[in-house]
Amino acid sequence: MNNFIINYSSLIWIGLILTITSQIIVSSSYSKYKKKLNNKDLTGYDVARKILDKNKLNDIIILETKGNLTDHYDPARKTIKLSTDIYHGSSIASLAVAAHECGHAIQDKDGYKPMRIRSKIIPTVNICTRIGYLAIIVGAIFSYKLIEIGIILLLALLAFQIITLPVEFNASKRALNELKTNRFLDKDETKDAKNMLLAAAFTYVASMLSTLLQILRNALIFADRDR
Repeated sequence: MNNFIINYSSLIWIGLILTITSQIIVSSSYSKYKKKLNNKDLTGYDVARKILDKNKLNDIIILETKGNLTDHYDPARKTIKLSTDIYHGSSIASLAVAAHECGHAIQDKDGYKPMRIRSKIIPTVNICTRIGYLAIIVGAIFSYKLIEIGIILLLALLAFQIITLPVEFNASKRALNELKTNRFLDKDETKDAKNMLLAAAFTYVASMLSTLLQILRNALIFADRDR
């Protein structure tokens, strides 16, 4: 019994290590390519505006936002927000991140199904996640039946993270295509941008695996107690 407890308890540590490792990878990758300036001296804003205009997305506004790597596309407001370093920066990292957010805007225009599904389930996932974790915590104290309910609710979060993977990878693919076809970057710079975006994508994979391990751990706890 003790060995079994140790085994499934260790799953949470594996998930934590995955999360920390992914953050270290993306941070080190960003720091590396943040120091490399593109040969054409283009800023993240320049590239984003050119990509959007080329794809007839002239109505999308590009705004500067505070924070580090807080860049995102808001489909409801048709706005791309770029962090200060990305907005004004002319590094490989700046162009890669800016192009990636434009990739999401192009997905929205094309009606990319995984993106539409993800957008629709966000409110439900947020509610299920909050209640799910609460049910697991309360269930561990009062009733193990609540743990089962919590596990089921957390499956919504796992589904969301699984759907997020193709959305993010596809946005990066579109971004690299735009950077290459418009010749914003040369061959070596495009390779660097690809490495940067792959590092960023790993965080989504790690988050999904971490959630999967959490669900598996709680399922094992519930199954053990149920016996």
